[in-house]
Amino acid sequence: MDRECHYALVSQHLEQFTPKFQRQLLEQALTYRGIFEQPLKDFPESFHPLLQNLRDQYELGSWRQAVDTIEQRTEHCGAYIIPITSTDYPEQLRQIGGAPRLLYLRGNIENLHLPQIAVVGSRRMTRGGADNARAWSHYLAAGGFAITSGLAHGVDGAAHTGALDAQGKTIAVMATGIDAIYPRAHLRLAEQIIDQGGTLITEFEPTTKPLATNFPSRNRIISGLSLGVLVVEAALRSGSLITARYALEQDREVFAIPGSIHNPQSRGCHHLIKQGAHLVERAEEIVEQLKGSLAGLALTASSAETPARSSILEPQLDDDEQRLLLRLGYEPTDMDSLITDGSFSVAELSRLLVALEIKGLIESQNGLYQRLK
Repeated sequence: MDRECHYALVSQHLEQFTPKFQRQLLEQALTYRGIFEQPLKDFPESFHPLLQNLRDQYELGSWRQAVDTIEQRTEHCGAYIIPITSTDYPEQLRQIGGAPRLLYLRGNIENLHLPQIAVVGSRRMTRGGADNARAWSHYLAAGGFAITSGLAHGVDGAAHTGALDAQGKTIAVMATGIDAIYPRAHLRLAEQIIDQGGTLITEFEPTTKPLATNFPSRNRIISGLSLGVLVVEAALRSGSLITARYALEQDREVFAIPGSIHNPQSRGCHHLIKQGAHLVERAEEIVEQLKGSLAGLALTASSAETPARSSILEPQLDDDEQRLLLRLGYEPTDMDSLITDGSFSVAELSRLLVALEIKGLIESQNGLYQRLK
C-alpha cells in the first residue's frame, strides 16, 4: 500500500481527526501525506497545535492494530483503497457534500469515471417492474452508460442483470464491507459483476455488517456517482425515495416511470413526479435529458490536468460504432438512409446511434443525425 493510502486510512482512526479538520487540512496540504510530512510552517499558525497533536498520535501507534487488520482484509479479497485525494476517486462523487474520505473497491476501477445512471426501486417489485428494470438498464448500458445500483433484492438486482446481459458495465454500491456481500443470495451476482468487468464499491471497512443506518449512507453514494437517478418502482416509504432526495440535493436529475394507480409500488414514483421528477416512458428520454450533463462531463474530462483521467474518459469505440461513424457525414441524415445497405438492424442501429450520442460524437435533431467530430 502506498504512503498516501496508508496515511488516509490511519487518519480515519485518529480520535481528534474530525471530518471538518480533515477538510481544512486537505485544503492546505492537498494530500494526506502532506498533512503528516510537510513542515508545520506550511500551515496557518492556528493549525499548529492540533496538527502537532495529530502527528504525536500517529507516532504513538494506537491505530496500528485496526489499520493492519483492514489492510490485510482488503488485500485478501483483492480490493483497493481509494482516498479522496487520489486521481482514481470519481469526480462526480467528490463534488457532493460529505463525500466519503475513503472508498473500498473490487473490480474495474476505470468504471468510476464513466457516465453513470443510477437505477433503483422496490425490493418487492412487480413483474412489470422487473421487466422495466432489466430492459431499461440493458438499453442504457448498451448505449455506453454504466448502471449504478445497490445490489439489493428486487429492482437493484434486475438493473445489474440487465446491464450484464447487454455486456455493459455496472457498479454495485454496498452498505457493507467490501468482503461482506449482502444479501447472501446475491453472492453469485456480485461475482458475475466482477467477472464481466464491473465494480463493487463501498465506504465501509471490511467485515462491516448490513446495519440499518448504513443504507441511507450507501444511497447518497449511488446518487452522487450518477448523472441521474431512475426510479423504476417505489412505495411511498421507500429507500429509493431517499436516493431520489439525495439526488435532488446533489443537483442530479431524477426520473420516474409511472405505473397503475392501483399498484402501491407505483405511488412513490407518482409522488416524485408530482414533486418535479421527469416522467419517462422510454429510455431514450433519459439520454435526451442528460445531454447537457454529458457535455459537461466531457468538458471536465478534456480539461483535467491528470493524463490518466483524460485517457480513461476518452471515448472508446467498438468496431460497429467506428463503421457507423464513418458512414455518418456532417450533413443531417435520417435512420432510413442509414439502414438501406442492411449493415445493421433497426435495433442495432438505434443502440449504436445512442452510444455515439452519449460519447459526444454525434447529435440528433428531429430524427436526423450528424457527426460532431
